[in-house]
Amino acid sequence: MKKIADTSGQDVVRQPSKRKLNLKLVGLGAAIVVLLIVTIPMISSWSQAEASVGSEDIRIATVTRDDFIRDVSIQGRVVAAVSPTLYAPAEGIVTYQVDAGDEVKKGQLLAKIDSPELANQLQQEKATLDSLKMNLDRQRIQTKKEALENQKQVDLAQVTLTAANREKRRADEAWKSRAISQIDYEKAQDDLENAKVVYKHAVEDAKLNAESLDFDLRALQLEVNRQQLLVRELQRQVDGLEIRSPVDGIVGNRELDQKNQVAKNQAILSVVDLTAFEIEIGIPESYADDLAIGMDAEIDYNGQKHPAKLVAISPEIRDNEVIGTVRFADSMPAGLRQNQRLTTRVLLEHKENVLTVQRGPFLQTEGGRVAYLVNGDVATKTPIVTGASSLNSVEILDGVKAGDQIIVSNTERFNGATTVKINR
Repeated sequence: MKKIADTSGQDVVRQPSKRKLNLKLVGLGAAIVVLLIVTIPMISSWSQAEASVGSEDIRIATVTRDDFIRDVSIQGRVVAAVSPTLYAPAEGIVTYQVDAGDEVKKGQLLAKIDSPELANQLQQEKATLDSLKMNLDRQRIQTKKEALENQKQVDLAQVTLTAANREKRRADEAWKSRAISQIDYEKAQDDLENAKVVYKHAVEDAKLNAESLDFDLRALQLEVNRQQLLVRELQRQVDGLEIRSPVDGIVGNRELDQKNQVAKNQAILSVVDLTAFEIEIGIPESYADDLAIGMDAEIDYNGQKHPAKLVAISPEIRDNEVIGTVRFADSMPAGLRQNQRLTTRVLLEHKENVLTVQRGPFLQTEGGRVAYLVNGDVATKTPIVTGASSLNSVEILDGVKAGDQIIVSNTERFNGATTVKINR
């Protein structure tokens, strides 16, 4: 077989060009210079930094000058502003007319109480009232009769006095002509004086008798009035045996079984007014001194903010909380349910044109007295003075200025380092 010839015989060994080699060396040197320019500052910052952290592990926020609102956000509980509990006015047997959860209108009959004792007492007092009225009418008749008798005595005395006057005038005329004796003349004078005395006493007796009769009449009238009040009160209690709804709403829990015995002043059922709800909130004790009735609030319901007011604050602290009541400032949204949980924000303070920064865990380091001020890739530990804090931001009183950037995430990992390198 013949061997196939290749091209190895045509290859020629040549020496590299000195010019191309020099160009490669120059490019390599330039690359080394650029690398040194880039890495020397990095090496310098690395040498000066006491700790390092990845940029993805921290959160940086910018200090801004803006209005500051100090607030507290709490999970509140929807409660009925009007939820009256109805009680039995007397002992008896209860008969419910509605079930728990039924919708009722104001004035609708909810339950009846059968109380024979109270009904019997009312009838007895009504009979007593009728008897007193009869006595009063009898006394009025007796008063009229006595008044007529007194007037009769006065009239008779008046007639006697008139007759005595006439006899006295006749005696005077007869005495002038000496037609009668002196004894008869003096007797005529005595008769006149006696008639005057009798008439005077008759008039006075009539006045006293009239006053006495009027007093007796008024005393009986007072007894009638007193008995009428008693009957009216018993009638109110009997009418109250029909338990009616004081508001529009729904029936709450029934406290007793149907046809059960109920004691006086025992709870029967409750009615919840669905048109008036409030939010009950438990505010942490640390905010107790900052609370005041009338503070603005916001209620978050179905993603919408509803303005509200803080209308009541408990005077005592229980379980490290102060119980407050928040009421909708405008119309109440539809669809609320009792005991529903809603986020409620109470606005404690409002400041204008102050330095603020996003609130974060950095406040837990050294009591919020230091922050790490970011400058490029290096964060420097800087003393700061903080003021009031809200749910989302904190007031900065000193240490930084508007536009500065600080680390607002947890800085305890830096272990108090003066400078921290940020690896991006």
